Amino acid sequence: MDINIHASFLPHDDAEAALRFYRDVLGFEVRNDVGFNDMRWITVGPKGQPVSIVLQPPAADPGITEDERRVIAELMAKGSFAALTLASQDLDGVFERLVAAGAEVVQEPADQPYGIRDCAFRDPAGNLIRINQL
Repeated sequence: MDINIHASFLPHDDAEAALRFYRDVLGFEVRNDVGFNDMRWITVGPKGQPVSIVLQPPAADPGITEDERRVIAELMAKGSFAALTLASQDLDGVFERLVAAGAEVVQEPADQPYGIRDCAFRDPAGNLIRINQL
C-alpha cells in the first residue's frame, strides 16, 4: 500500500502571528494562503519536504455550535487543544534559534526516559510543538 502523509492541520487564532512563527521562526516555506470572509488558511512546510501543515481557523466548520467554539477557544488558551512533533539533527541549535526569536519555551532540551532527547515550545495559538533529536 502506498500512503503518505500529505497535510496535517493545526488551529490558529491570529493568522499573522502564526505566519511569523512558522515562516520566520521555524523557517518553513509558505505554500498557500487562502482567505474566505474573515477566515484564513495558511499552508506551510519544511523546504524540500512534501508534507504540509495547514494552519486553519479553529471551529471553521459551520456545524460547530457556539458552545463548542467557546470550548475550543478555552482549550487553545490552555495549550491543550493540538500538538505537533518535529525532528532535527541539531536539537540544541534549533532550541537556541527559537529562544533567540522569542518562542515560548515549555521544556528545554532533555533526555526522556523513553529514549529520546527533545524540547518543547508553544506556537502563538498555544499549540504544543515538540522537537525530537534525530
